Amino acid sequence: MDLKVHELKQNARQYINGRWETSGTTGISQNPSDTREAVAEYARADRSQAELAIRAAAEALPQWSHSGPQRRADALDQIGSELLARRDELGNLLAREEGKTLPEAIGEVARAGNIFKFFAGEALRIAGETMASVRPGIQVDVTREPIGVVGLIAPWNFPFAIPAWKIAPALAYGNTVVFKPAESVPICGWALAEIISRSTLPAGVFNLVMGSGREVGQAFVDSPLVDALSFTGSVATGERILQTASARRAKVQLEMGGKNPLVVLADADLDQAVECAVQGAYYSTGQRCTASSRLIVEASIHDAFVARLRNRLVALKVGHALDRDTQMGPVADRAQLEQNQSYLEIARNEGAEHVWGGELLERPTPGHYMSPALFLAKPEHRIAREEVFGPVACVLRADDYEHALALANDTEFGLCAGICTTSLKQATHFKRHAQAGMVMVNLPTAGVDYHVPFGGRKGSSHGPREQGRYAAEFYTTVKTGYTLA
Repeated sequence: MDLKVHELKQNARQYINGRWETSGTTGISQNPSDTREAVAEYARADRSQAELAIRAAAEALPQWSHSGPQRRADALDQIGSELLARRDELGNLLAREEGKTLPEAIGEVARAGNIFKFFAGEALRIAGETMASVRPGIQVDVTREPIGVVGLIAPWNFPFAIPAWKIAPALAYGNTVVFKPAESVPICGWALAEIISRSTLPAGVFNLVMGSGREVGQAFVDSPLVDALSFTGSVATGERILQTASARRAKVQLEMGGKNPLVVLADADLDQAVECAVQGAYYSTGQRCTASSRLIVEASIHDAFVARLRNRLVALKVGHALDRDTQMGPVADRAQLEQNQSYLEIARNEGAEHVWGGELLERPTPGHYMSPALFLAKPEHRIAREEVFGPVACVLRADDYEHALALANDTEFGLCAGICTTSLKQATHFKRHAQAGMVMVNLPTAGVDYHVPFGGRKGSSHGPREQGRYAAEFYTTVKTGYTLA
């Protein structure tokens, strides 16, 4: 198959110590909406280039960590402003490389811009405390200092927003950065790095290294110069990072997915509940760690809910990410599409009832298209327990609220949980007792603000929260000083 390579290919290089660097091998990212198009040809770094970037970050740390807050704020604000000004252009790029619909992609770029602007403000608001000692004549000061060199490993599903909520706080609090985007979305990572490179950051403060997790990512994990690691991705990879990095006492932050429940009670507004389910489970092609892939419905409305949800899925427009009418784009790549299909087969073999969808679709352009899939499942079915990371959801029947809550908490994950109800009592109880880091009431589980904490419990997360002011817990270390007056 002939591939048409996008004109940006010659620019997709590493950014190390303030310079754009080439490397010996190249890779190609493919448009999942039209697999005939290669979005970019990019340089693939090896371990030695990753180590060069780490050393550059370590050498830049003393100056940057003692820089004034206004300098940091100005740099971050400049980055945020450019992202917002170019949201349409960069959103088009994101939609072509990752496959989410154009409105979603533009919204993600805008979110990334707002994140940088938020942390521009936070750079000026790094708080401390002064208090009296229990001993006369002594003053106690509690301050926050940067943690050091931070290795950031981002996933492919939000190639602007997730890097933004890692890079922006790292820089705001005076750390230096080595950043590895996912290999399937390198041009998005490069485009963000190119904007950052034109800000006022000194050489070495921010570095981009594109390549495999086995070489580049592992170099971050192994290096004694990397003081902290923030990773978003699979559970298996996250656990390996934690084991290796913790052994050398590096600080580790992990976001590793979810199997998020959306509880629908008998008193819920049924149309609203169906819309919450569709948006939470199937928008962004279900490729969100916050997706509500377990729909737990009270028995008295179970059949009516399933019927309405099926009708909504039948009408859902699946197509090219850039088409105006598309409501759900393609799956990001062939490997993910094959994984989705394997879970459909597992569900059928285990006895889950197939309600709708899951078929491979043909569209005017060749791509990784499948229809949104829905099953009726039991709690023990793998489709109700394991993260599929695609447009696949299952419905579980609950006897009553107490049973629904128990089903919601019956998972090794704990990122998001949602409930649809008109009862303030049940909503309040659910918010308190759902074993999740984030809880939504009459809202999709997928959809969070950029200025508040993001993260979960149990197998979903490890370490301090991301986003908002709580990001300081990971990107800074606390120092207590005593002074004899």
